[in-house]
Amino acid sequence: MAAATQKTEKPMIFQWSGSDKHGRKVKGESRAAGESMVRAELRRQGIIPGTIKKKSTLLSARKRKITAGDIAVFSRQLATMMNAGVPLVQAFDIVGRGHENPAMQDLLLAVKSDVESGTALAEALGKHPFYFDDLFCNLVKAGEAAGVLEILLDKIATYKEKTESLKGKIKKALFYPAAVIIVALVVTAVIMIFVIPQFQSLFANFGGDLPAFTKAVIALSEWMQEWWWALLLGIITSTYVLSNIWKRSRKFRQTLDKILLKFPVLGVILNKASIARYARTLATMFAAGVPLVEALESVAGATGNMVYSDAVMRMREDVATGQSLQLTMKQQGLFPHMVIQMVAIGEESGALDDMLSKVADFYEEEVDNAVDALSSLLEPFIMVIIGTLVGGLVVAMYLPIFKMASVV
Repeated sequence: MAAATQKTEKPMIFQWSGSDKHGRKVKGESRAAGESMVRAELRRQGIIPGTIKKKSTLLSARKRKITAGDIAVFSRQLATMMNAGVPLVQAFDIVGRGHENPAMQDLLLAVKSDVESGTALAEALGKHPFYFDDLFCNLVKAGEAAGVLEILLDKIATYKEKTESLKGKIKKALFYPAAVIIVALVVTAVIMIFVIPQFQSLFANFGGDLPAFTKAVIALSEWMQEWWWALLLGIITSTYVLSNIWKRSRKFRQTLDKILLKFPVLGVILNKASIARYARTLATMFAAGVPLVEALESVAGATGNMVYSDAVMRMREDVATGQSLQLTMKQQGLFPHMVIQMVAIGEESGALDDMLSKVADFYEEEVDNAVDALSSLLEPFIMVIIGTLVGGLVVAMYLPIFKMASVV
């Protein structure tokens, strides 16, 4: 019986139409536990309800995935409305109904429903851990406890925007070369499977001996024609297996992250990005009044790299025993001298959050510059790879023609 009651009380979205007190036709959507509650709410608003029906579940097929960018935009919108004096529940209603992603609408209206029923905002957000992590909820909780929720929401919004911007720069550094190389490999495969056989039938009529390079390319083409499905299956299987190992094996992630940090150029970008995330997250939490030991635990998961994450957890243990932050950072051997000195000055002056924010700003700009430099460096390198792959195949196919022309 209790289970049935709980199921009935689950909020749903209803579409309604009716007339206002001036007789004008109005329509909209409301989230409630049942149709009777929608009618009661409409009457309270001076609207005479007409048709009320539950929103079709077929609309969920058009829902796109909620991204970290959606959460960042929501954070800024909510912070702006709270700073403007809009009540929390009304702010959620405005942002939720105005969002273009139906999945995001449902999420925000669900949080609004919990807040309306008397649940604290941090607790309501915590019911959706996939979208609102511990860091987000802890900052909201600190803001609610101190009575400065609008200030903390502004800090959360700034943090989310900076974090998403940094992620975008890292993706830019990785996506461009990967996409170009993949396209080059696909073009090469198409040439090997479909174009070279045409040349092969032409060479069969020559009657002469083919150059060794041409023979090697034709042999590889014949193998790919027969076994292309095995090669494709192997690539898909390897990708799937490695992806599962990466998700389940902490040691594998540690090893991979350690290797990536030592890559030329790319490793520099990843190091700077991890330091920027560390500084930005710690500055945001420290400014919110979260104790340093508790803050470091959340910071560890925000660095984006297992090497830095493990280092921050070791730092947390040292700080808990009374060591200064700058000393334990120095012991890790990961942080540049400038960062350690900035943290030392912040600790001595009592302005650690300001100093960490300056460090984050500096390294975010460094990542931006490094990504631009990497793109400039990779362009000629990528052209060499494409030229070698495609040009090599063209030369291999035209060598017999050149040889025949020289004989003639």
